[in-house]
Amino acid sequence: MLTDRQLLILHAIVDDYIRSAEPVGSRSISKREDITFSPATIRNDMADLEELGFLEKPHSSAGRIPSQRGYRYYVDNLLMPHHLTDDEESGIQSIFSERIREVEEAIQHSARVLSNMTSYVSLVLGPEMFEATLRSIQIIPLSKGSAILILVTNTGHVENQTISVPESIEPTDLERTVNILNERLMGVPLYKLREKMESEVKDVLRSHVRNYDHVLNMLGSSLELEKAEKIFYSGKTNILSQPEFRDVDKVRMILNMLEEDEMMHQILRSPTSGIQVRIGQENNLEAFDSCSLITASYSIGGKHMGTIGILGPTRMEYRRVIGVVDTLSKDLTKLLTNLYQQR
Repeated sequence: MLTDRQLLILHAIVDDYIRSAEPVGSRSISKREDITFSPATIRNDMADLEELGFLEKPHSSAGRIPSQRGYRYYVDNLLMPHHLTDDEESGIQSIFSERIREVEEAIQHSARVLSNMTSYVSLVLGPEMFEATLRSIQIIPLSKGSAILILVTNTGHVENQTISVPESIEPTDLERTVNILNERLMGVPLYKLREKMESEVKDVLRSHVRNYDHVLNMLGSSLELEKAEKIFYSGKTNILSQPEFRDVDKVRMILNMLEEDEMMHQILRSPTSGIQVRIGQENNLEAFDSCSLITASYSIGGKHMGTIGILGPTRMEYRRVIGVVDTLSKDLTKLLTNLYQQR
């Protein structure tokens, strides 16, 4: 059990280190207006806090820095609620003041605003494409024998792939096929497209399109889409501005991990609501041992749809970042709910 004086000193050291990125000494702590203890008393308490595992002494420095245990105690017990500044409020409201009509556009814009506001890396896990429905299909010829198939969802997501077009399929048949697909498949969940093709659309194609069997072969597995979520990043280069990440190998490990989609999906999928703070080794990834990840979920109609997060050094402005992420997740929930209700 820490004494009130130790709590005050720990709080002061974490705050000063977050601000300066330099080890904090007893003399600098004693000069704070909220500290009335002598440097000798502070030194004794700092030694005790180090022995208890809340502080560390880097190299031969006389100062101390918070340990991961110190950061965890600080986040869980010492943080006061953060009231957003006018600039922070304006930054978040800029997402909602623009005429955003697509869910994916809102997610992308949120990621940019979040990284700009915090100067860290923002990560936003978008809604599962599995839940999306088809808005339109296009087939655009590229060259003889090939075309690009474009699927647009109700969330604004665009999926495209190159397909082979048999010589037996005339341009008029291709156009007629697209019209039938749009008429019969619009509003169908993506994961049911193939099933719908087999049960209903195939018979319509047989009646209106020559060589309809060739058309079906052309489409093949193009309409068999797997469940997928998309991660939107912004501010990856912000890592380079943090003094903790001057080590090129450390930065490379972090950036490489951000490219591991499946691993990042697992990290960002959260079964619980509210703010989650993972510090250093709590991330269970060597690449993120010197990082903290703050996340919050957003929902649509009470259903969890995705996660927003901030990745930065363990020496992070926890109070401010938690306030920004919490506010943005709630506002994003309202915006996306409105967008879905308009469809």
